[in-house]
Formats: sequence, C-alpha cells, structure tokens
Amino acid sequence: MKNKATRFRSISYLLILILLNTSAVLAQATTDISHENALKALLAAKEKAEQSDVLVNIAVVDAGANLKAFIRMDDSYLGSIDIAIKKAKTSRYFDINTGDLGKLSQPGGIIYNIELSNDGLITFPGGVPIKNENGKIIGAIGVSGGTIEQDHEIAIAGANSINK
Repeated sequence: MKNKATRFRSISYLLILILLNTSAVLAQATTDISHENALKALLAAKEKAEQSDVLVNIAVVDAGANLKAFIRMDDSYLGSIDIAIKKAKTSRYFDINTGDLGKLSQPGGIIYNIELSNDGLITFPGGVPIKNENGKIIGAIGVSGGTIEQDHEIAIAGANSINK
C-alpha cells in the first residue's frame, strides 16, 4: 500500500513538472510584436507623417490588442488619440484594414453596425495589421489626425517598416 502511494506521488510530481515545463516553453513561443518593433513601426509612421506635413496620433497594439506604443505629435488633435487607439484595436480584432472593414459595415453590408460592438470600433481607414516576416499578424497600427487617405498611408508605412 505504501509502495502504491509513493509511486502515485512520484507520478503526480512528474506530471506537474512536465506541465510546468510545457507551459514555460509555450510562454516563450510568442507571436506578439516586440517593443523594439512596436517602436520601429511607430517611428516609421511618424517619419511618414512628417514628410507629408501631417500632425497625427499613432498607436501600436500587440497581438492581444493591448496598447504597446503611442505618440501624439505636437499640436495634433486631442480627439484623435482615442481614434488612433481604436483603429489599431479594430484592425487587430478582425485582422483587416479598418477601411476594408468599413466597406463591409455599410447599410446593407454583411456586418452592418459592427462598429457598435467591442466598446466602439473604427471602420474607416487608418488601422492596419502588422505582420512578421512569416506573414503572421503580431499586432496592428492605428493613425488619426489627417485625412483618411493620409492616415492609411502613414499606417501602411509603419506596418511595413518592421520587415525591412
């Protein structure tokens, strides 16, 4: 009887160790954007905005749609802070450019009124998924403060910068 209890305890400890080691390995294998790449995307987008003479807010979120990096350019619109963050989050939530999502959410569209979900989504251009060198989405970038065309171009510059 004592032998069985000892053997059971040993097997239990072994299983716990295996589970702990497995979760540690899985925790290391992440597909999140690193802080270095988040800053690289942010600075590339800022540079594009400066070249275009546009004052914007730029937000980068990680794979979980959590804010990873943000900048408010001097004198950019205060109201654009929330919009930039929501563009990035919206893009990551659905892994799509926010402008493309907007086309699907128009009256009669297949996801009409989706912008009312998730504490408010932004469904016009300026949010773009960020992919790693393997094409895996690791985050997203959102830009607000210029025209929607300018916001989109600036976001694209930031998203594309991490694979250069």
